[in-house]
Amino acid sequence: MGKITKCGSNDVDKLTPLLAKFRVELQAFNGICAPEDYESAKGELLEFFKADFPIYAYEEDGRYLGYIVCKADGAVWVEQLYVSSERQGSGIAGELFGIAESLAAPDTLFNWVHPNNDAMIGFLAKMGYNVLNLIEIRKKCEGDISRGKIVVGSNEFDY
Repeated sequence: MGKITKCGSNDVDKLTPLLAKFRVELQAFNGICAPEDYESAKGELLEFFKADFPIYAYEEDGRYLGYIVCKADGAVWVEQLYVSSERQGSGIAGELFGIAESLAAPDTLFNWVHPNNDAMIGFLAKMGYNVLNLIEIRKKCEGDISRGKIVVGSNEFDY
C-alpha cells in the first residue's frame, strides 16, 4: 500500500524519471516521437519548486509511481498529472486528484488537458468535470495535419 507525500526540491531525482515519461507522452499526442529528456525534466521540476507550485507524489516501496503538479494563483490549476504505465488504472490518479481538489476547495479545480489525451479527458469526465472553460487557438503551422473540425458555439476550428 502506498502513500501520498508533499514533495520538495530534495525529491527532484525521484520525480525526474516520471516527468520525463510524461513529456514523451505529451509529445506523442502531437505525433512526435521523442526520447526521455532527464535534464529538461529536472530543470522543469526545479522551476516548479522555485515558483512554489504544490507537488505531490504517490510513493510505494520507496518509489514514486505517480505525481501531480498544481499551480495556485487565486485559482488552482492541475498542470500535470501522471501515473507510471505499470500502475495506470489502479486508483493512484484519483488519490492524487483528490489532493488537488482539496487545495482548490471550496472553489473548482481547473485542468490543462491536451485535446488528444483521451485517457485524461475520460478521467476528468468520470470525476464530474464537464464544463469547457478555455480554448487555445493558434495559426496553422507548416506540416500540421488537420484531424477534423471542432465546433464551439457558432465557430468552427480545424483540429
